[in-house]
Amino acid sequence: MKVRLDNFCVILYEPHYSENIGAAARCCCNMGIPQLIVVRPCRPESEKMLKMATHEASALIETMPVFDSLEEALAPFHYVVGTTARTGRQRRPTHTLRGLAEKLVGLGIKDRIALLFGPENQGLTNSQLRLCQSLVTIPTAAFSSINLAQSVMIVCYEIFMAASNSKEVVRPRLATTRMLEGMYGHLKEVFLAIGLDNPQNPEYWTTNARRILGRLGLRPREVKLIRGFCRQVLWATKDKRHPGH
Repeated sequence: MKVRLDNFCVILYEPHYSENIGAAARCCCNMGIPQLIVVRPCRPESEKMLKMATHEASALIETMPVFDSLEEALAPFHYVVGTTARTGRQRRPTHTLRGLAEKLVGLGIKDRIALLFGPENQGLTNSQLRLCQSLVTIPTAAFSSINLAQSVMIVCYEIFMAASNSKEVVRPRLATTRMLEGMYGHLKEVFLAIGLDNPQNPEYWTTNARRILGRLGLRPREVKLIRGFCRQVLWATKDKRHPGH
């Protein structure tokens, strides 16, 4: 069965155990995911990683980029999927894993897709999940804790199966995470400039903008239009914000 998932990448944020990094690399290799990225790993040991990866996945470990910043690692990707076992008001899953996999396979024809997993002990924080366009939870019975490498395998398996059964549909390329983060920063400036702030929750309006705009799949041109609007608003309110200048 020939499946091409060239634009997919698994990203592990602050993994604690080298064995989990190696096992995740093996999962990627099993399911045709061509790249693994690690952000701020805790004392990574090459020998332990390679042992768990086995010979077949050793190339993923040997060429694995390591970043100090999650924002930097995600910057070139067009669509980011965050995974979490904990749910709540600020971390509601946006899709089922199986349904999302079908969507990702279509996007992955042109767009780079990041599958983001948090540290073993606590997972991704709310602020890290804000960088994601989609959020998924792996359904379980009463005991919801799943080993990191097992989580990677389950997510990658669903994507592999969706790709195996999909018909290729060409879609326009999405804006990258770097473009989107620049836009959200610009929107935050606008909210402050027009007095749309919440002292009890300074990120309230920006977080809601992320939720609304993140579902739209913005293209680069649309991001430029929104930022152009932001520049005009900031210019129009300049005198009010800086009287006497």
